[in-house]
Amino acid sequence: MNHVGIDVSSKERVVVVSVKGKARSAKTFENTASGHQAIIGMLSKLKGGSRVCIEATGIYHFDLAVALSRAEGIEVMVVNPKVAHNFAKVLMKRSKTDAVDAGTLAVYCERMSFEAWQRPADGHLALRAVSRRITALTKLKTQTKNQLHALKATGGTPDLVIGHTDALIEVLEKQIQAHRDSALELIAGHDGLATAFALITGIKGIAQASAVQLLGELMILPQDMTAKQWVAYAGLDPRHFESGSSVSKKPCISKAGNKFIRQALYMPALVATRYEPNIKGYYAHLVEDNGLKKIQAVCAVMRKLLHAIHGMLKAKKEFDGTRFYTRPAQATS
Repeated sequence: MNHVGIDVSSKERVVVVSVKGKARSAKTFENTASGHQAIIGMLSKLKGGSRVCIEATGIYHFDLAVALSRAEGIEVMVVNPKVAHNFAKVLMKRSKTDAVDAGTLAVYCERMSFEAWQRPADGHLALRAVSRRITALTKLKTQTKNQLHALKATGGTPDLVIGHTDALIEVLEKQIQAHRDSALELIAGHDGLATAFALITGIKGIAQASAVQLLGELMILPQDMTAKQWVAYAGLDPRHFESGSSVSKKPCISKAGNKFIRQALYMPALVATRYEPNIKGYYAHLVEDNGLKKIQAVCAVMRKLLHAIHGMLKAKKEFDGTRFYTRPAQATS
C-alpha cells in the first residue's frame, strides 16, 4: 500500500508519496482538472493501491477529492487542518513548506487509522455543476447588457454590432432558462433534493432561482457539519482585526469561503428584510437598536438565514419565523 500526502492551495497541489515508510521527492501539479488527472495518472503507475490524505482547506480540496475518489485503486481521507497541524508538532517538524506539509500528511496516512471520505451523491454533484453554470451565464449576460448600453450610448456604433450583441443576450437568456429547467428536473427526480427544495422555498425571499443556487452548494457538504461550520465555509463568519491598544478595526465578514453561497443568499436576505415579518423585525433591530449599517445588517441576516436553513434541513421542518426573531414586548407603565 502506498501512502500519499497532498498539500492543497488555490493554485497548485504538492504531492509526496511514501512507499514502505520512505518518502519520495515532492512533485507539484496545477490546481486544474488536467492537474488532477495527472496526479491520478502518477498514482496509477505505482504498484499496489494508494491511500491519499488531504487537508480540508476550504473549497480547494473538494474537486481533487472527488476526482481521486472516482479513480480505481485510490482511497481518499480528508482530515481537519488542526489535526494535521498538531500531528506535525508531534513529529517535531521545524520547517513549514508545502513539501513538508505534504510529507507530514503522507506520514499521518501511514501511521494513523484510515477513515475513507464519502463522496457526495452524483445527483448533488450534478446540481452543483448546473447551478454554477447558471451563475457564470448570468454574470456574462449582465456584462453583455452593460456593453450593449455603452454601445447604444456611443454615436456611430454600427447596427450590425448592436444587432449581434442583442442576439447574444437572447442566446444567453435561453441557455440560462434551459439550465434552470434542467436543475428543476434534477431536483424533482431526487427525493432528498425535492424535500430540501420544498423546505427552503417556504422562506419568503427564497424563490426557485436562489434555491437552485443554494442547494447546489449546500447539499454536497458533509452531513456532520454544524451550522457554525456552514457559516465559516460560506465566509460569513466575523473577522476581527486588533493589534495592541492602538489598532482596532470594526468586525467584518471574513469572505474566506465559498462565494457562491454568499451570492445566492444576498438577494433572498434583502427581499426577506422587506416581506418576512420576523426577518424584517430582526433587520430593524440591528439597524435601529444596534446601530449597524444597512449592509452589515443584511450580512447578519444572511448568516442567520444560513443557520435557519441548516436547522430546517436537519430536522426536516418548515421555516418558523418566531424562532428566527421575536421582537421583545414593549414595557407598559
